[in-house]
Amino acid sequence: MRMLPALPTPGYPFWYGKYNIRSIFPKRGPATTAGESDFESPPVYISAMTTVIDKLRHPEKAHRPDNLIQRKPDWIRVKAPVSKEYAATREIVRAHKLHTVCEEAACPNIGECWTKRHATMMIMGDTCTRACAFCNVKTGLPSALDTDEPVNVARAVKTLGLTHVVITSVDRDDLSDGGAQHFADVINAVHGESPGTSVEVLTPDFLRKDGAIETVMTAQPEVFNHNLETVPRLYLTIRPGARYFASLRLLERAKELMPTGFTKSGLMVGLGESREEIMQVMDDLRAAKVDFLTIGQYLQPTKKHAKLERFWTPEEFASLESIARAKGFLMVSATPLTRSSYHADSDFAALKAARNNQSSQLAARA
Repeated sequence: MRMLPALPTPGYPFWYGKYNIRSIFPKRGPATTAGESDFESPPVYISAMTTVIDKLRHPEKAHRPDNLIQRKPDWIRVKAPVSKEYAATREIVRAHKLHTVCEEAACPNIGECWTKRHATMMIMGDTCTRACAFCNVKTGLPSALDTDEPVNVARAVKTLGLTHVVITSVDRDDLSDGGAQHFADVINAVHGESPGTSVEVLTPDFLRKDGAIETVMTAQPEVFNHNLETVPRLYLTIRPGARYFASLRLLERAKELMPTGFTKSGLMVGLGESREEIMQVMDDLRAAKVDFLTIGQYLQPTKKHAKLERFWTPEEFASLESIARAKGFLMVSATPLTRSSYHADSDFAALKAARNNQSSQLAARA
């Protein structure tokens, strides 16, 4: 059996090397079946938001044993996106040649959010250099950065009329700065085109990319978000290319660089974590002075992705929210369908109001 080359840099997926990359990740052509996505049409949703994908989208998962996809409970079922407003948002995204995490990650809230013209932009391409076990974004060899993307994102934000926009990206371990300068360029472009629009960034971990977080924060995003995703015990299997404490330090550093700004992080549940482990992560995030915590249900995209261990009930999510608020988070969103950018505009307004209220209470006690 021919072996792949040795791992060149810690943090890269196991297949990343200089040999046979093109044969492992052949160029995609237009979709030929209903289950494929050529990024000119949204992913196909069946059986309550289970995504049908082909093996070329996740070649690194092809060798994994199948995991049964469980039937979704009633509290997770959503309607298919069919509104005119959804179609209009989709056309704006296509016209500006953009990708969205709403589509690439098969978000269950896409119908609701796009009906309100709330699309989360995914910059730096549609292909990620990581191979996280939970994620539905395509894995492979990314293309060069699109130098027109910052302007295209800014124009799309203005056309959509957004007062708050969330910008995320794929991981780009192949870039010397992890894409930090590109993030800064997009933030600056949006602020320049729409001065009244607040920008929330959801970044990769910039693992071993010295100076990357400083570059992003010089552009002054109103909210800096980086998701821990899961508890430290599960990182090796769920998020193998990342390091828990490196992600924590990234959030802490963002707050150091922008003390008056907001920091945010998110977790998934349903991967086998315990309630006690989640509470410990909450404590770690508060120690890093994170303001906003989101907690949502993990939904297994395909049979090759990480196994869904169980569905947490709405009552359990409500309990987690109460615990998180008691620990001092300014804002908490914990529901089965919560995602990082879900209701981000209204949550940002509530976040600012919570800080103002906190400041008023502190002043009254002084």
